[in-house]
Amino acid sequence: MGMLQRVKEGKFLEATLDMALPEEQGHWLTESGTECELLGRGLLSFSPAYSSSQDEQPKDIVLSSGVHGDETSPIELLQRLVEQILSGEIKPAHRLLVIIGHPEAINRHRRYVDENMNRLFKAENPATNPDCIRANTLQSAVKSFFQQGEKHQQSRWHLDLHCAIRDSEHYTFAVSPFSSHQTRQRDLFAFLQRSDIEAALLSNSPSPTFSWYSAEFFGAQALTLELGKVAPFGQNDLQRLSSFYQAIVELVTHLSPNYQWQQDKLTVYKVTRTLIKQSEHFMLNFPDDQANFTMYPQGTLLGRDRDLEYYVLEDGEAVVFPNANVAIGQRACLLVQQAKVLVGEQIVAQ
Repeated sequence: MGMLQRVKEGKFLEATLDMALPEEQGHWLTESGTECELLGRGLLSFSPAYSSSQDEQPKDIVLSSGVHGDETSPIELLQRLVEQILSGEIKPAHRLLVIIGHPEAINRHRRYVDENMNRLFKAENPATNPDCIRANTLQSAVKSFFQQGEKHQQSRWHLDLHCAIRDSEHYTFAVSPFSSHQTRQRDLFAFLQRSDIEAALLSNSPSPTFSWYSAEFFGAQALTLELGKVAPFGQNDLQRLSSFYQAIVELVTHLSPNYQWQQDKLTVYKVTRTLIKQSEHFMLNFPDDQANFTMYPQGTLLGRDRDLEYYVLEDGEAVVFPNANVAIGQRACLLVQQAKVLVGEQIVAQ
């Protein structure tokens, strides 16, 4: 049985990960009328069975998972979503692109093959390794998907689903990439509240992640979502993500979900500093598995890099994504503080 037939039967993940299957493309309709298109390995789009009226607000929505190959719970969630769409159990009201990001890394049970793919979404990469090649494929797919929706002037969303490699003071949290567009709409953050996402981190500088790519180049309301902690397939506690999954189903199936902003339900952080690894001598002064959002007292030594020393400058600074083993020139740690927010059409941290 070929890739296309397996996907039609709901086995999207199985077909994606079977690298012995030749890559296929194809169009079909579900019995409920949803238009489906397999664009390639791990790339599946859906279009609604009907056209929306002028007073409705359709979106172009990208849902991606598996950009890091060992982060399995988001992959399982999107497989469930695809099954429900293909069976007709749920009917999308928006154009939808579902992505399983890095099949080769997933099969190897590794974060990436040679290079962190979630730092490669800024331009066409030289085809020097599997990570660069796959990043190019994903960028092209998202570009084509958003461009096809331009004639309808639909709003764009991209939720890139991950899970953390370490514990966290917040089991779930979102990272809002910095972009030159207004990509922090109130509805996006109200969606986080509806999803029971515990916290949001507002980045203050560009970083070539998948969500940043969609925000910067296509003005998409984009987030990187951290959904718990890394675990092998079948060992994820998906019950803890049930509110998030239900919110995703509502997002996909309702033209205008009634998201209401609730003050103080979502903890919002702003980035105060980014520690960049300058040399092979960089080291952090705390364990590699330190939980995200751990706070340290003012004056605490956080790390060193040759003759540089990094200290906590004021109380309330917390560490996020600490990793001394990144490549030279990449981010080794974020320092963040809880922020008050101004709520208008856009979310702004004070």
